[in-house]
Amino acid sequence: MPPKAKFSRQEIIEAAVRITREKGINAVTAREVGAVLGVSSRPLFTYFDTVDALKREVYVYAKNVYKEYVANGLKMDIPALGVGQQYLKFAREDPELYKYLFLVPPDDVRGSVMEGLKLSQDLVRESVMSIYNMDADTADKYFRDLWLVAYSFTTLIVTGECPYNDEQISAMLTEFSLSICKAYKEIPGLTQGNYDKDTIFRELIKK
Repeated sequence: MPPKAKFSRQEIIEAAVRITREKGINAVTAREVGAVLGVSSRPLFTYFDTVDALKREVYVYAKNVYKEYVANGLKMDIPALGVGQQYLKFAREDPELYKYLFLVPPDDVRGSVMEGLKLSQDLVRESVMSIYNMDADTADKYFRDLWLVAYSFTTLIVTGECPYNDEQISAMLTEFSLSICKAYKEIPGLTQGNYDKDTIFRELIKK
């Protein structure tokens, strides 16, 4: 009869999350997990057939952490902007989990970055529709545009290249939010891609 496992499945996942937060997802190996737990690599394979199977649990954990940030953003006075601010906060406070969700190329463990966008859209859609008086398609496109702007800031943050503080970023996000909302509200056919961009630009340049 095999000996009883010394560590639980959850403890092994928590060890892998700790390694990810400290060194990045590529540092998660059976040997490294065993070192954190103070044992050999054998206990990992009591619960997981492969290291990739363990990494899937780290991915699920990271998604749940991100969802908590999104939930906090939705409680703010301007939910769409709040989600953007919380997205930035997630990148600052948990950069390696952020990288795993949004910067690591897709593989057998996790999906693409655009799945992260869809996850965010699904969570905020109803709020955006209600507050900004938009239909679902317009709300998704509005949030997509704002999310892509926020993504550029978070990428700068987690790579250590961001020259802006939180107040400056928040101000720029507000500018983009207002501009995108105004454009979708006032330019007929914009959300469908059916508009006369040349005429619109000529009129704008005159102002």
